[in-house]
Amino acid sequence: MPHQFETTDISGQFILLGTGTSVGVPAIGCGCPVCRSSNPRNKRTRTAAIAGLPGGNLLFDTPPELRLQLIRENIGIVHAVAFTHDHADHIFGLDDLRLFPFLLEAPVPLYCEPSVEQRIRHSFDYAFSKEPQTHPGAIPSLEFKTIGLEPFEVLGATVRPLRLLHGPKFQVLGFRLGNIAFCTDTNEIPESSYPELEGVEYLILDALREKPHPTHFHVQAALAAIERIRPRHAYLTHVCHDLEYEETCRRLPDSVDLAYDGLRLPLVL
Repeated sequence: MPHQFETTDISGQFILLGTGTSVGVPAIGCGCPVCRSSNPRNKRTRTAAIAGLPGGNLLFDTPPELRLQLIRENIGIVHAVAFTHDHADHIFGLDDLRLFPFLLEAPVPLYCEPSVEQRIRHSFDYAFSKEPQTHPGAIPSLEFKTIGLEPFEVLGATVRPLRLLHGPKFQVLGFRLGNIAFCTDTNEIPESSYPELEGVEYLILDALREKPHPTHFHVQAALAAIERIRPRHAYLTHVCHDLEYEETCRRLPDSVDLAYDGLRLPLVL
């Protein structure tokens, strides 16, 4: 039976598909109270987001649980992908894009920096093989679009990349899209990037845990950045099992909350 595509209109929405750290929450084999919690907001898949734009759905990163995330949120199509960086928890769900070229009738465009393209080509070498396919859809059909720090147009919207640091030397991208900024996997916002965050309404920002970490903001460092940026509301993402949802939200400032899988924000371009 041919695949019957079912699409849901998410235009004007920014959805957090996953909000967890690289091992997810619950972590394998962990018996801590957060990992054993029945509260769905303590169950965090690997970090990703999707935006409903005028011309379709723009996905940010392809984590290992991508298929489950898209099914959970009833999102039937991804029209394009923008990558923050090339770590495993942000790219290893890439094969889940295989269905979408059937509906697009074209390869899925991947917007990324050259280093991310290199990692994807290496990790998913079969997708770029010159050998004939045994059947349509056997491998993902992909098309790279190189980006840097200049704004780019996709699906009827302007996306503004901004530089973030993820550890002392590793550079990643955050993205500003209208009234929302998505800044995962960072422990430093360079001075040159703060102007890109001026006037943002909703800020999604990395905050791994309470204790400092060499490559991620911890809660207090994230709050210091939020105080400088002054969004209407901030949501902390890429969260590990150290932070219980209800207890952490109670002690955060009124304009800050932990993010959670499935959080939907109004997107204004």
